[in-house]
Amino acid sequence: MTDLDHHSHASGIALRFAGTADGSAVEALRQRDTQPLPRWPLLVAEVDGSIRAALSLATGQELADPFHHTAHLRPLLAARAAQLKHPRPRRLAFRRAQHYARPEAA
Repeated sequence: MTDLDHHSHASGIALRFAGTADGSAVEALRQRDTQPLPRWPLLVAEVDGSIRAALSLATGQELADPFHHTAHLRPLLAARAAQLKHPRPRRLAFRRAQHYARPEAA
């Protein structure tokens, strides 16, 4: 089984904001990565319920667990952070869709 095959069968990845209850898990991750604690807010990647990587939305600093494969989590965190920094205007798109869906008046 290749490394890629192994990770394609991973149970679940969740990207979410770290909360105050995650403080000890983030600190443990920081110690394993031997990096300074990044500034909050943090976006974290959980694999099967365990925080494996984190990204500071304030500074862009990353933490990753060196004892697990995390290369696939970094682009996911970066993409989600970009979405949060530059959200698409949903209401305008919805209004445009409503406008074009209306039947023409005769």
